[in-house]
Amino acid sequence: MLELLHIENIAIIEAADIVFERGFNALTGETGAGKSIVIDALSAVLGQRTSRELIRTGADKAFVGATFSGVEPELTAPLGITPEEDGTLLLQREIHGDGKNVCRVNGRPVTVGQLRALGARLLNIHGQHDGQQLLDEEQHIVYLDSFGRTESLAEAYAVKYKHFIDIRRQIAALQMDEAEKARRVDTLQYQIEELRRAKLKRGEEEELSSRRGMLRNGEKFLDAVAGADYALNGDDSGGGALSALHQAQDALGAVRHLDDGFDALYQRLGEAYSEVYDIAATVEDKRGELDVSPGELDRVESRMDQLYRLKKKYGATVEDMLEYLRRCTEELAQIEDAGDTLVRLEHELSSAEKAARQAANALSDARKASAARLTEQILSELRQLDMGKIRFAVDFAEKPLDGDGVDTVRFLMSANVGEELRPIHKIASGGELARIMLAMKNVLSEQDHVGTMVFDEVDTGVSGRAAQKVAEKMARISRRKQVLCVTHLPQLAAMADTHFSVEKGERNGRTYTEVRRLDREQRRQELARLTGGSHVSQTMLDGAEELLTEAEKFRDSL
Repeated sequence: MLELLHIENIAIIEAADIVFERGFNALTGETGAGKSIVIDALSAVLGQRTSRELIRTGADKAFVGATFSGVEPELTAPLGITPEEDGTLLLQREIHGDGKNVCRVNGRPVTVGQLRALGARLLNIHGQHDGQQLLDEEQHIVYLDSFGRTESLAEAYAVKYKHFIDIRRQIAALQMDEAEKARRVDTLQYQIEELRRAKLKRGEEEELSSRRGMLRNGEKFLDAVAGADYALNGDDSGGGALSALHQAQDALGAVRHLDDGFDALYQRLGEAYSEVYDIAATVEDKRGELDVSPGELDRVESRMDQLYRLKKKYGATVEDMLEYLRRCTEELAQIEDAGDTLVRLEHELSSAEKAARQAANALSDARKASAARLTEQILSELRQLDMGKIRFAVDFAEKPLDGDGVDTVRFLMSANVGEELRPIHKIASGGELARIMLAMKNVLSEQDHVGTMVFDEVDTGVSGRAAQKVAEKMARISRRKQVLCVTHLPQLAAMADTHFSVEKGERNGRTYTEVRRLDREQRRQELARLTGGSHVSQTMLDGAEELLTEAEKFRDSL
């Protein structure tokens, strides 16, 4: 469960620590006081998309921390995250003005994506606009699959469908008209011939570049090497360094046996002679390399120009051009063998389509079984929400194979006795949508292990008796999951186990928001305000007291 939400510099909230309790937690306040900012802060620390505009004016960064308790290791293990021994998990996020985000879990740095994946396992946020999703019939199959836990069947179908589509795509590529095929064959043959004539070799570019550098500076290199050769080997008129070293060693040879110091010098001269001899041999080899034939530089430049022109057409490197040649060769072979390949692929296509359709039918059967259970549970939830006369059904229609299978799924309802079932968007009012979505969310929540559910003004369009039923439903949910609810309805606020007031004020020329936990008398005052606005009468206070008393009785009965 969510124990503590710490907020710093989020919009008009300078600093706030909100300690939540088990059961039903309600947040109330005037419009614009900052209730939704609390939800925005919670969304941020759960890894949802944020904007730098969320940072309080004048601040360099914003910070949100959320402490969860009782987190089972199995819940976070797939993400490589382990709670403390007592089940505590601390999520933190810093949002900087330059767009940088710093995220941590129990002090360990994580990415925003990892934070989002973890947050989805800990808490669900249901916004005031979620009911509009019910109007999007493309979402209905998503709801049904989520309820039915059809992931394994959906994955099995996806594999077979992809195989089917891949084969169909290969067939389409081979089934070109004869004129197009002839043009493509001519193009491929020309490109293959041009690349083969070039006789490309891996690493050739690097060798040519090095050789060109040598040739362009050949005279300088030759003078340098010649000078080094003369200094080391000498010429007919005199010896070089090698000769001098040899003479020095011979001079010491006569006394090397008379003194250890002279023997050591003799040995060092021998080692020096060997090293210089090797150097002289290398210099001589280099001199041979510089003995180039006339016109070699032109030939190297011409070859590099040829490779440059080919790279503009076929790839950035010789390796890329060789890979392009391989692909062209394979494609040409495929076109030339297209007849045989098509026969084989069409046979494979038939088998692949059959396998995909079998998997789609298995998924469809599972969906229909789930639809019956979903309908039953939704109707049960709606009866608890004072919508006992509403009829609800899941409608199936068959469609050609696609990424979702063969099912088109629509939720249908009838709001009044005697009326036929019709699409939800043609019948449901705002209040009905809110209650149907609440029923849907509650049913779906039973399928997951998320411990906390947040409802952000999901009671929009609900009033009177319906509001009381929604409040009772929230109370029931809160007995198995922690519930946080932002609301304007006194019925919901009264039903809460813990009640917070979100208030906006001014201090030192700045707007700020304060979140206060209310005691019973403060709750009575707040409920009266929710009922009557700024003018609170004794009658309203008495009504608020009655709401609290009745809510306490209901909670005790659960």
